[in-house]
Amino acid sequence: MVIVLWILQILLALLFLSSGYSKTFQYNKKEAELKKMDHLESKGLIMFIGTAEMLGALGLILPKATSILPVLTMWAAIGLMIIMLGAFFTHLKFKEYQNATFVTVVFLLLLAIAVYAV
Repeated sequence: MVIVLWILQILLALLFLSSGYSKTFQYNKKEAELKKMDHLESKGLIMFIGTAEMLGALGLILPKATSILPVLTMWAAIGLMIIMLGAFFTHLKFKEYQNATFVTVVFLLLLAIAVYAV
């Protein structure tokens, strides 16, 4: 079970690092795509969400890997779950049901990490 949990944490961390990096550091290059994908007009809000995703991704791995405050892994998963809730309702609002399904799966995987990572 521990190996499965680590694999899950690494895969989700890579997902959020990639997503957060593009929102934070490649915003100008991908502005139209990001606005369409996130349905947000505010550059600052998109960049804030991207930064939160990257910090959450680090929080999924580093606390448990370094054995320094491993409870922070649970809190990182909870923080990312909050972001996923916002994404879920945004996708529902714009009738993007396939994206809402993907976000739900990610939410449930984060929930498993929050429950079992402690």
